[in-house]
Amino acid sequence: MDELTINSRISDFPGSNVTKLDGEELDSTSTLNRKEHSYDLVVFCHLRWAFVYQRPQHIISRLSKRYSILLIEEPIPFHDDEKYGYDFEEISSSLHVLRPKVASISEIPTVLENLSINRSASIGWFYSPAFSELISDFNFGTIVYDCMDELSLFKGAPKELIDQEKYLMSQADVVFTGGRALYESKSTRHSNVHCFPSSVDRTHFEKANTDILIPADIKEIAHPIVGYFGVIDERIDYELLQKTAQSQPEVSFVMIGPLAKVGEEDLPRESNIHYLGMKSYDELPNYLKAFDIAMMPFALNDATKYISPTKTLEYMAAGVPIVSTAVKDVVRHYNDCVYIIGSASEFSETIEEIINNKTDNREEEFKSILSKTSWNATVEKMDELIKVLEK
Repeated sequence: MDELTINSRISDFPGSNVTKLDGEELDSTSTLNRKEHSYDLVVFCHLRWAFVYQRPQHIISRLSKRYSILLIEEPIPFHDDEKYGYDFEEISSSLHVLRPKVASISEIPTVLENLSINRSASIGWFYSPAFSELISDFNFGTIVYDCMDELSLFKGAPKELIDQEKYLMSQADVVFTGGRALYESKSTRHSNVHCFPSSVDRTHFEKANTDILIPADIKEIAHPIVGYFGVIDERIDYELLQKTAQSQPEVSFVMIGPLAKVGEEDLPRESNIHYLGMKSYDELPNYLKAFDIAMMPFALNDATKYISPTKTLEYMAAGVPIVSTAVKDVVRHYNDCVYIIGSASEFSETIEEIINNKTDNREEEFKSILSKTSWNATVEKMDELIKVLEK
């Protein structure tokens, strides 16, 4: 597909906010066709592009090398005089992100109309069923549902999400799932479901094995370090983390990532638990380099019932020993090379075992697993399935 042609300044549109790329204001070459603007692929996503870099960013950024893409996020807060405005960001010449300023998802078409965006596109790509009510407002050749989580089971999920997903699946031409457990759940409800577990940018995370610098805020923390990076939310077993930290006072437990749907008051506080906040995707290998052990201390609850943690393979790429609770897809695929624990006492004992076992050979198993997957290969296979539908 040809790259997007853009002809007039984004900032010329009423209600728009000129955003910044790499710290620089968009210049006069960053423009948008005022008469009518068309995209090959329109993505509807519940996650913010600028939030933690995960499945949507990996997949959509790669697809943008093949298609011109508009990614529409959920509505953002606005003042009364800003209604039907928007924030618009040019990630690249072929990937744009729209953040509408409306009271509900149903009002997004008004923003698109004001922007003169053509609502015919080859592909409609959904990450959240909440956007399914917009299907009738578009003319899509193919509808894709990339189900990365069972969102209806998350904390605070609206009840109507279940019916919205039923409708989305009835309209979708193909369904992708982010793990085997999700595949088993969705494959009974659609005739064209394909499992694409979370993959990895191996080259990026293998940088942790090079001479890259360790950031100052983690460099000052005493070793051994048991580390985590990712969203810190209702999926974390905070009691497990606190009890393990209490039983291992000489071990530092480092949590890296933003808080979501939990507050500071919900976090366990021990002198050897360190919260370093959100870090950019580019920085993660530098922090991973400081980990002696990587952890996935997930609670076993509704929110983790269907997850397939991307960070499993990212930890593997750095060759770091991994300790995880018994998340279904982790046990299913990585039981032979990830330490699975079920209690604080088991977590503590496993940490001691790893620290004392200097000849851990699981790194070779990691390499074997990593050789069979990549985000590039995942996107290639997805695109092949879509092209079959387009014929």
